[in-house]
Amino acid sequence: MVAEQAGDKLMAAKIVVVGDFNADLVTYLKRLPRPGETLNGHNFLTGSGGKGSNQAIAAARLGADVTFVGRVGQDSFAEIGLKLWQQENINTDYLVRDFENPSGIATIFVGDDGENMIVVAQGANLKLSPADVDEAVSAIARADVLITQLGLQFETVAHALKVAKEQGTVTILNPAPAGALSPDVLALADYITPNEGELRALTPNVDAAADAGIEEAARSLLTHDAQTVVVTLGANGACWVQRGGSDQVPAFKAEVVDTVGAGDAFNAAFAVALAEGKALPEALRFANAAAAICVTRPGAAAAMPARAEVDELLSS
Repeated sequence: MVAEQAGDKLMAAKIVVVGDFNADLVTYLKRLPRPGETLNGHNFLTGSGGKGSNQAIAAARLGADVTFVGRVGQDSFAEIGLKLWQQENINTDYLVRDFENPSGIATIFVGDDGENMIVVAQGANLKLSPADVDEAVSAIARADVLITQLGLQFETVAHALKVAKEQGTVTILNPAPAGALSPDVLALADYITPNEGELRALTPNVDAAADAGIEEAARSLLTHDAQTVVVTLGANGACWVQRGGSDQVPAFKAEVVDTVGAGDAFNAAFAVALAEGKALPEALRFANAAAAICVTRPGAAAAMPARAEVDELLSS
């Protein structure tokens, strides 16, 4: 199911994101600390993060009709997300407020070279349940694409993918942060989108160090002929792998300020492009453009690009 035409106008892609929200506590410093080392930062920001929330915000800014299914605490950190989701016109009808567990928190260090270190305390995210997903089944049935990640209990991730498949909705599994997944869960994803590090974690018995190794490792994740693995390669773009072939789509050149959230921008843009009916290479080019814009700005949600910016980069 893809977004339909209304006259000559493309209706908004409908995206459901089942995922996590974290309040981001970001410190910018000259370089990342070594173990046991104390360094002074030169800037500090508090913002909205979590892969699920980031992807929802990015998809909304790219013109999609977005529903976010998640869980937050009864605290001031949750208000950061609630305010931003409202501003971005994201449907939060299926967001659960948890009275017992705090909202997720991410402590982030960003070096001047754009590299980062992140420590996450998932809090209420880990309490999102299959029953919570079931409450959103009508939204999932209406959606073109469902995207989920691994900041939740794996049982909930698997259930979200299963419900989407039952409803005929295209599924994207962004396996981040990486964890061991059974073939039964992988089989529920139409698209699996690891970065290189996540690919290695998912395929510990395959050497993914070289280009040929990346393709071999990605192919080992495939469980059926209709499935695609997309590996994000940073400055080298992204490669897609199917049982019948593979190819690489180059990245756009960018002045890197902060790589936090780049993968989320990519995944959201990829979902929107697929929902709009774009062919795989075109969808990946669209996703690469969104990621390239994201890395030129500090922050996670704050760095997600608008549709006009992506369209302009694609046409330049």
